[in-house]
Amino acid sequence: MSDFDVIVVGAGLAGNTAAYLLAKAGLGVLVIERSETIGGKNVTGGRMYSHSLEKIFPDFAKEAPLGRRIVKEKISLLTSDSATTFEYAADKLGEQGKATYAVLRAEFDPWLAGKAEEAGAEYVTGIRVDEVLVKDGKVCGVIAGGDEMTADVVLLADGVNSLLAQQLGMKKELDPSQVAVGVKEVIKIGKQKINERFGVADGDGVAWLFAGDTTGGSIGGGFLYTNQDSLSVGIVTTIAEIGRNDIAPRDMVERLKNHPVVQPLIKDGELVEYAAHLVTEGGYDMIPTLYRDNVLVAGDAAAFVMNLGFTIRGMDLCIESGRLAAETIIKAKEAGDYSAKTLSQYKTALDNSFIMKDMMHFRKMPKFIENHRIFTQYPALADKIMSDLFIMHGQEPVKFKKKAMAAVKDVGLMNLLKDGISAMGAM
Repeated sequence: MSDFDVIVVGAGLAGNTAAYLLAKAGLGVLVIERSETIGGKNVTGGRMYSHSLEKIFPDFAKEAPLGRRIVKEKISLLTSDSATTFEYAADKLGEQGKATYAVLRAEFDPWLAGKAEEAGAEYVTGIRVDEVLVKDGKVCGVIAGGDEMTADVVLLADGVNSLLAQQLGMKKELDPSQVAVGVKEVIKIGKQKINERFGVADGDGVAWLFAGDTTGGSIGGGFLYTNQDSLSVGIVTTIAEIGRNDIAPRDMVERLKNHPVVQPLIKDGELVEYAAHLVTEGGYDMIPTLYRDNVLVAGDAAAFVMNLGFTIRGMDLCIESGRLAAETIIKAKEAGDYSAKTLSQYKTALDNSFIMKDMMHFRKMPKFIENHRIFTQYPALADKIMSDLFIMHGQEPVKFKKKAMAAVKDVGLMNLLKDGISAMGAM
């Protein structure tokens, strides 16, 4: 007889969601987290699309420790001294069922884990799972801290670099081109300054993405999210791009913070957190094997993250994968069968969910974002066009068409057309 019905490795969004639902259904659940504190290693930028969690906790926004509700979306193309910014602001961005929130995971994850503990899940922190326990070719638990702990099924939700999934042959080693490093600072400036500097009311906030100067032309970009009284500011750049120029990821953050558009927003702020983490960038094509006898893979370990250029999604996918994994395990418990055939219902459920449908839809986006012109020539193109439009100094007027064609010359008309077609195909 096993020690537990389920052992969940990793107390992130997928792991905690699954643990809550499994414990609520009466299963014996153990969650093992290598960090000393829940959420201690979960340092996402970041923002949460609420629809996934609302299926489980319809009113979670009333009690969960969330940042501001996003009511403004902004994207900027940066040169060293300019920003061409596209903004979308609408109250409907914050409607229930559609709302997104800025989130500090070190605050949010303990809340979600607390719900799982209230339902009966057991948590052990500060212990690394060294190995998945396999006997007679069958997964039957884990080895952690030198101890063997057995379970009928193991759920791997242990993050981007899931060595345990690699151990089982379910996942390949990470390809540098498919993985990025994210570096984030949390800067406290106070609620009133956020309201004034971003033109929002109490509880409302902004999600802002940047491409161009902050990474020195390398593939990647910057982000800024408004928490309740602080800002999450940082960058993401692919591992393969590190070394392409002489700008280290930590220096990219400084470039973003010192940019003339960003610097006034963080002025007189206090640094309260600095962290870095890995982010999957490969999209659909880097999803690993998701099930086999007695084991499932969920969350970041399953590469359920999408960088779409105009937004970055992962939290809603991770939560949904945790829910679907839990529902599959509950059905397997009822059937007394944890074979791959039974657990394949997890993949079927994923395929029928927004997770796989969205990831398949945007399958070409990672390849499109590998285009260096997005981070070098297009910010300069936008700057040239905008400066010609808005700077007046008594010069002889020139038709806009002529100005635009002159600006496009550096990129090349054929490149512009090719990139436009590629963008449409990726979206």
